[in-house]
Amino acid sequence: MSQVQATKKLVVAISSRALFDLSDSHEVFERQGLEAYSQYQIQHENDVLKPGQAFAMVNKLLEINKLLGRECVEVILLSRNSADTGLRVFNSIHHYGLNIVRAAFTGGESPFRYIKPFNSQLFLSADADDVGRALEHGIAAATLLSAGATSESQAQLRFAFDGDAVLFSDEAERIYQAQGLEAFARSEKASAKTPLTGGPFRSFLASLQAIQQEFSESDCPIRTALVTARSAPAHERVILTLRDWGVRIDESLFLGGLDKGMFLKAYGADVFFDDQRSHCDSAAEHVAAGHVPHGISNE
Repeated sequence: MSQVQATKKLVVAISSRALFDLSDSHEVFERQGLEAYSQYQIQHENDVLKPGQAFAMVNKLLEINKLLGRECVEVILLSRNSADTGLRVFNSIHHYGLNIVRAAFTGGESPFRYIKPFNSQLFLSADADDVGRALEHGIAAATLLSAGATSESQAQLRFAFDGDAVLFSDEAERIYQAQGLEAFARSEKASAKTPLTGGPFRSFLASLQAIQQEFSESDCPIRTALVTARSAPAHERVILTLRDWGVRIDESLFLGGLDKGMFLKAYGADVFFDDQRSHCDSAAEHVAAGHVPHGISNE
């Protein structure tokens, strides 16, 4: 088996605009510049920020530490704010009781260079450039869409992943885009016993499973789903690949090209990761969605 070794602690790095709704202050920055933005943040630093697209996910991740009685998950704040303007963010973190104690405030520069020193396995941001640079350095990353819905709240944390170019490489997707659906189906059937190579979220999925194994199946606080446009017979290679990796996915939806949004809503995803922006835009009408700008669809 070609299993990925998960690290002992899952570390998630998140930007302030992914964690909180900073749309008002960001609009000040876009229209009036950095100085006006800084003044705005200082003037409002005691005003609690509303939750952003990743807030529910982060809150549920941190709750897992309480269930286990030890820190198996850590969330790091990476922000383009300065420490001065970032005080409002930390005040809001304190207000909501989030156990986030480590942060990097980079004063306008990209914070991606601190992802690896913090040993982060996942980076979530509202800045597509930062996300792209993280992916180039082999880190699972996604751009959380600012517009869209969040799923109905439940105690369990539910992740949903697209397959090709997210959990898996884009090798099959390249055949589909170059030669069409029939050629793709023939290739996948012929290669059914040959495992796909891993995509950018393979290691993150392995880290989630390591946490899942700390719990019984009936009381596990994390649930995972594969939500893919694939259908039979292209499903077999996916199933055998996950088996080869030694990774369990709780639910697998092979939709054969159907729109994913309503299925993600029915599943109750806290966040869905997909490499195709059009799929993310559709999913964001129902759940929080993260665009993974990786693979042939983003070249």
